[in-house]
Amino acid sequence: MAGPTTVQRGDRGRVRQAEPRDVGRVRRRGPRPPENGPERRTLPRRRAALALLLVIAVAGCGWLLYGSPWLRVRKVEVTGVRVLTQDEVRAAASVKLGVPLVSIDAGAVEARLRLRLPRIASVGVVRSWPGTIALEVTERTPKVALKNGGNFIEVDAQGVRYATDSTAPPGVPQVELTAPTTGAGVSETNRYFGTENLLHAAVQVIADLPQSVQKQTQAIQVESFDGISLELSGGRTVMWGSPQDDAQKAASLLALMKAAGGAKHFDVSAPSDPASSGS
Repeated sequence: MAGPTTVQRGDRGRVRQAEPRDVGRVRRRGPRPPENGPERRTLPRRRAALALLLVIAVAGCGWLLYGSPWLRVRKVEVTGVRVLTQDEVRAAASVKLGVPLVSIDAGAVEARLRLRLPRIASVGVVRSWPGTIALEVTERTPKVALKNGGNFIEVDAQGVRYATDSTAPPGVPQVELTAPTTGAGVSETNRYFGTENLLHAAVQVIADLPQSVQKQTQAIQVESFDGISLELSGGRTVMWGSPQDDAQKAASLLALMKAAGGAKHFDVSAPSDPASSGS
């Protein structure tokens, strides 16, 4: 009987040679770890531990901020006051001592102060740990004093009336609103602008004056929107007109005062054609 052909022997040889390599690959891979092995069981335990630590940390922070006796309001500090007193500001702020510092509503404190003390232009409410509320006050500065009977109303650069006193603040021009804005016979211009706008016009004129002229201005009269005049020291007067073209009017006034130093009356209502008179 004839033996296997060369081709057959070669096929069997290749098969036998492949078997060790295949087995080797299987052995190197190794068995798969079981689905519920130690590593997979450890992950949920770690996550649970981390979640518990997070809850404890949050609870601890909450207690520290709201329950701790060390982080409570023990004093209220006030800075920046000039006319107001620190006690007035503290009383108007109504910040309770002994409450958690973190619970103080800074916006509400500021609103109370500005409502109860109109002299305050702005205030910063700052938590100073561990137990202080700092109130940084900025008071309004009077730009003019509005005559009102026997009293004077202080008005700031924004035209806000914020305080009334029996005496005018020193160094501040007095405003006289002689222009009627209501009633029979009132001009349409004055009725249109109203008292507040006329007052704001006076404040604007004062603000736009050169510093050297501001110091000499004692009073400002407002008969109408375009009928504003100034009273300077030494019995001098300035016809200013409306609060328009203030920069040109200021330059014209300075030139007139330099050229005619002995004049008593100046008119810059038309800044391109200024005039002076009197001596």
